[in-house]
Amino acid sequence: MIEQMKEAAHVLENQFVRKWREDGGKVVGYSCTFMPEEIIHAAGLLPFRLRGIGTTTLSIGDAYFGPVICSFPKCMLQLAGQGIYNFLDGAIITNGCDSMRRLEECWRKASEDYPGTLPGYYEFFSVPHKAVDYSIAFYEEELRDIIGTLETHFRVTVTDEALRKSIRLYNEGRTLLQKLDSLRFSEKVPLTGGDAMAILIAGHALPREQFNSMLTRIIGDLERAPSQSEKKKRLMLIGSASDDIDFIRVIEDAGAIIVADTVCFGSRIHSYQVDGEGEPVHALSSHYLNHSICPRMLGYYKSRLAHIMETARKAKIDGVILQNVRFCDLHGSENGVLERDIESAGIPCMRLEREYGPLVETGRIRMRIDAFMERIS
Repeated sequence: MIEQMKEAAHVLENQFVRKWREDGGKVVGYSCTFMPEEIIHAAGLLPFRLRGIGTTTLSIGDAYFGPVICSFPKCMLQLAGQGIYNFLDGAIITNGCDSMRRLEECWRKASEDYPGTLPGYYEFFSVPHKAVDYSIAFYEEELRDIIGTLETHFRVTVTDEALRKSIRLYNEGRTLLQKLDSLRFSEKVPLTGGDAMAILIAGHALPREQFNSMLTRIIGDLERAPSQSEKKKRLMLIGSASDDIDFIRVIEDAGAIIVADTVCFGSRIHSYQVDGEGEPVHALSSHYLNHSICPRMLGYYKSRLAHIMETARKAKIDGVILQNVRFCDLHGSENGVLERDIESAGIPCMRLEREYGPLVETGRIRMRIDAFMERIS
């Protein structure tokens, strides 16, 4: 089962997506975890988190974005312009950060030069930067607008009961992922950080019913599996978008094991349940704004630090790697403050800036990690 998860994490149009499409299903991509998957699922569509893996050039990304910008959305634009994302029936782009906000306009403009690369359904979804009454109300209104466009374009009806059913299903997945976290936190960790990250990434690319079923079986197997952490330093990975399993492998090849994370694509989004009893759209609005630890949310640094320190305590970590994609203003800025505060708590930290995409900097990264491992040894 883990091998199937790893396969899904290493490609875009995985076997589960292909089967979904062969059966007549529609796929809607989304660029940020602030777009509730429950909304897309309740419309009878497959939510698919957009990624930029597999790029071998940035000729299109550089042409529309320019050089001094985060390479994550550039890689996504590159793949879109090459037609790699033509399996999508729709895409929803959010203002997760300024670079990701520009993906919406750049993809739309690039499609004029590369016809057929813009999905038939294409929407921009605006997310507030604070979780207060008026911003939650605005976010709720935006969600209702997205529901309306999904209903119109795909000729479906999103009922409150369908939303509640989706919320229950995704809450079940959150509970399972919390169990996976508990196994990672244990003294005898039964899976590598690479395998754990593959499972987390696959959760954004598989039909949720199948993902929950597979994860239930995986957890049962892991509870009886031997330890993978003997004589290894326990690390926590923090920072911006990290969906490259090879990057995790480079870290763990140095004699470490990643037992916790708060990266985008990782464990930062499943710590809390959505209220399944109240009005569903309001419940989703309140949940997604109130329970995010992304630095795009203004004024919540202390909450994010408290979450990180509590996770570090549970996972009994030996050190923290604070990584960010080059030109990531959000994580690049916050990682400096996190390094100060986490080090002052007695936990060794290493800040690592890297490019998103193929590991062209493997030698430099390995040298930095080896030096950090010597320090914490």
